[in-house]
Amino acid sequence: MQRVLVLEDDEDLRSLLCDILLASGAKACVSAASFEAMTRQQEQVLGCELALLDINLGSGVANGLDAYHWLRQHRFAGRIVFLTGHARSHPLVRQAHELTQVRVLSKPVDAKDLMALVGDPDGSSSS
Repeated sequence: MQRVLVLEDDEDLRSLLCDILLASGAKACVSAASFEAMTRQQEQVLGCELALLDINLGSGVANGLDAYHWLRQHRFAGRIVFLTGHARSHPLVRQAHELTQVRVLSKPVDAKDLMALVGDPDGSSSS
């Protein structure tokens, strides 16, 4: 059982992701629509074992990469998985792929891949 952070600007998708993760065995889902909302929940966020971060949270606002760096600066020890609806050639997606010890999943995310994230503590399952 793990606690999961879902940082996603689309309210319906964020709710659906949490529902799937909880049904897959996650103990709790900390939900945030923006970088700022995530940082306001610092204690709960840093207690998560898995973070799902939407790479692009909208134009002119902090993005999933900013969230990644904030998490690492605050010694987040969990696994980080980026979610994106953009092509691999998008600058933010390219930057995410260059990071170590992260995964990048394309939207729409398969429910089996989400369930595997919760059931696979070392993150080794393939997607």
